[in-house]
Amino acid sequence: MARYPEVMLVRRSPALTNETRGMSDDEDARAERARSGHPFLNSPQAAHYLRMSNRQMERLRSRGDGPRFRRHGRYVRYHIDDLDAWSEGTRIPSDGD
Repeated sequence: MARYPEVMLVRRSPALTNETRGMSDDEDARAERARSGHPFLNSPQAAHYLRMSNRQMERLRSRGDGPRFRRHGRYVRYHIDDLDAWSEGTRIPSDGD
């Protein structure tokens, strides 16, 4: 008769909520968008997204004036939400605003 290994019962932790994870609803929505596609762009893609040259993106990054970026290893990546936030922050109000 073959001997069967003992079955170990594993307890599951309670479901994590936004409060227990320390995430706000905005961060949760951002994470969900990230799961559905690639939210990170390299420098040429980010420059194209903002309709500027790649060289201009590099200048802004070196001066610290550009959008927030991250280094993933040796690669520079921009999150789309950071590009949108930076673009919105550089908007010049018109006389009607």
